Amino acid sequence: QVQLVESGGGLVQAGGSLRLSCVASGNIFSFNVMGWYRQAPGKQRELVATIGNPGDTNYADSLRGRFTISRDNAKNTAYLQMNSLKPEDTAIYYCKLRSVGRDYWGQGTQVTVSS
Repeated sequence: QVQLVESGGGLVQAGGSLRLSCVASGNIFSFNVMGWYRQAPGKQRELVATIGNPGDTNYADSLRGRFTISRDNAKNTAYLQMNSLKPEDTAIYYCKLRSVGRDYWGQGTQVTVSS
């Protein structure tokens, strides 16, 4: 089994920054893809960004340039640096790890951006 724990969410003013972290533990194979998704109230969960191993990245077009995904394999941790935050970025942000054809999700961390 794989466990994912997100942290770093919170309340921030528009224009501010936050960095989310996702720590993975358990039976993790070295080849995996980690990603961030988000779900705003009343909306479907959507892709934010993914990062493979080694390091190939993919972003939602609307977020490219403001958000940056990275990972530290030694710490089994993925990060999401979010800059120039907007009120429409308010959502629960979820971490996902895909390994050997299975998806694992974290419990989510709330990000609220005030105007």
